[in-house]
Amino acid sequence: MIAKVLNSVEEPVVLHEELQTTFSGVVHSISTPDAAVHQYRGIKYASIPARFRQSRLFTTYPPQTDATRFGPICPQPRYKTVEEELFGIADDSIPQQHLKQSEADCLNLNITCPADATPDSHLPVMLWTHGGGCRGSGSSWIFDGGSLVQKSIQIGKPVIVVTFNYRLGLLGCAASLALREDNRVAGDDGVGNYGLRDQRRAHQWVYCFISEFGGNPLNITLFGESSGAADILCHLHSAANDTHPLFRRAIIQSAQTDFEVPNLHAAGSQLSKIMSALRVHTLEELRAVDPEKLVSLSTTMRAVDDGTFFRQGFAGFLVPLESDEYHHLSEEQLARHSPELIPHSNPLKTAHRLLHQFSQPYKDSRSRSHSHHRHPLQPIMIGDCGDESLLWSLTASLWTASGVVRRVRAVCQSLTKANALLRAYDINAYTPVDELPQRVLELINDSRFAWPTECIAASHKRERGGRGVWRYVFDQEGPARGVPHHAVDLIYLFDNVPLPSVVPTVSGDGCPTDSGPECFFSSDSEAEDSGSDYAYGDSSESGSIEEWAMPVVDDWTYSRVRDAVQERWIAFAYGEAPWQEEKVYVFGPEGEIGERSRSIFDGRRRTQLWRDALEPLGMHLVQKLGTELSNGPPCPARI
Repeated sequence: MIAKVLNSVEEPVVLHEELQTTFSGVVHSISTPDAAVHQYRGIKYASIPARFRQSRLFTTYPPQTDATRFGPICPQPRYKTVEEELFGIADDSIPQQHLKQSEADCLNLNITCPADATPDSHLPVMLWTHGGGCRGSGSSWIFDGGSLVQKSIQIGKPVIVVTFNYRLGLLGCAASLALREDNRVAGDDGVGNYGLRDQRRAHQWVYCFISEFGGNPLNITLFGESSGAADILCHLHSAANDTHPLFRRAIIQSAQTDFEVPNLHAAGSQLSKIMSALRVHTLEELRAVDPEKLVSLSTTMRAVDDGTFFRQGFAGFLVPLESDEYHHLSEEQLARHSPELIPHSNPLKTAHRLLHQFSQPYKDSRSRSHSHHRHPLQPIMIGDCGDESLLWSLTASLWTASGVVRRVRAVCQSLTKANALLRAYDINAYTPVDELPQRVLELINDSRFAWPTECIAASHKRERGGRGVWRYVFDQEGPARGVPHHAVDLIYLFDNVPLPSVVPTVSGDGCPTDSGPECFFSSDSEAEDSGSDYAYGDSSESGSIEEWAMPVVDDWTYSRVRDAVQERWIAFAYGEAPWQEEKVYVFGPEGEIGERSRSIFDGRRRTQLWRDALEPLGMHLVQKLGTELSNGPPCPARI
């Protein structure tokens, strides 16, 4: 029998018959009598045979498994995460975590679930892939699933949230021709992508074993942000996903990625430079280097086209060219691309069919021609934040106007195209010093996030025959920064970030108490029908309109956006349409939420400018330009 202790005082346990162990968890601190939440921490999902080897699914546990503490995380620089830096919260407000770092034992996951979940619950599973590049972990307090799970209970759509750790930086992506041969001798197919394949192992573990925690393995939603969202794009294009998909749908949040995936020669060249910096000459010497030295050498590469990981026909780009592959599909076939609720019939048996295969070393699914069958492409939600480029505000401020002009012309390799781009962003050699940084940041934002996000959405919509893609824009300000910066959506989605003291307060009718006789917003539909983004009340009793023009995140604004984000993410996990596909959903600014037309989207993003100035350059040059401007002018001479 499988049982769960529901008494909030006693220790929660899951008796896992398939794994022949009892997992002991904790009652989450967020629990209430009406919405109790349990959490199982640090469960090992895969093992690492050696550095630069593919991980193996872990299935052997002692009779009693302690899941009350977070497991080790991948070695990484010991300073604030990207999110903590961006959120603008004081050090004394950041919850203190002392997570051990271990290269060999970092592959573990955390399961947060409703306390009353049983194997018969078949709840949707939301599987989070953290971002942060070479930093971060799924065990971070920022991504704790407690609030999201509790919200799902309160709205009558309970879900299970799983977060996990995987290999980062050089430990997760090193690749070269020599390393590929070394791996082949050891029995591995392919090379590099260790972090990506760790993620696939986490997907496999959840697919095979989540049932006894109350989850439905046939209804898993991947969601991730920044580099984690980019990794989900890689999985969507992978050979394994073509033949044995392990998730039903995906949410792509502010993907930070290079569309052109490097090949082995490019990856090998980068690895050679790193080995030279470390003064090592052989792979054996590289494997012996202390991990702290390796993590100090940052690398922007996360995926490599090794001829194995990505699906057949992959051309090395995460956004393919126009394809008519799905144009011939019938209406009935196209309908399969839309999300739907997954039947709750025998999910455990389906999961266990592939368990033996998953326990083996990673193999290229394309090598088994008899099993190659392309499944319908998963539906996706995708969006970006309004001011993602705040990440590079310091380096952007170092540019001079003449330096930017020269760099743009050098990268574009066409005076006509370069001048068109500079005119579009109102940059010239005489741009005032106090205005230049903002204009540079706008160009960086569009080249690295906003336009690429739109290209990804359009590409996936084409692949799905015009269906199965939901677009959103997140323009809600961060409580501390006052702008919709990169990762600001995580504040509202996970609801774990300490909020600063804010005014004004909110009255019982949902309106700011000092906003005047009318509510600050009218209904969602009225906001659009009125021809403007907002419907302002009479400010005569509360001061001038200029006071309200300042970004304020009060309790009402925060809870309004938080609830909208959480409810739509949960609805999508349930297979429901989060909003009308032909619409764009907006979050913010100043608490605005709702479906909007494409014309509103064009006003929120510089879409005409993209068509006029970015499209003629092409994605390769645009991303190169965005990267160079992000890096700032060369040192020591500032141009």
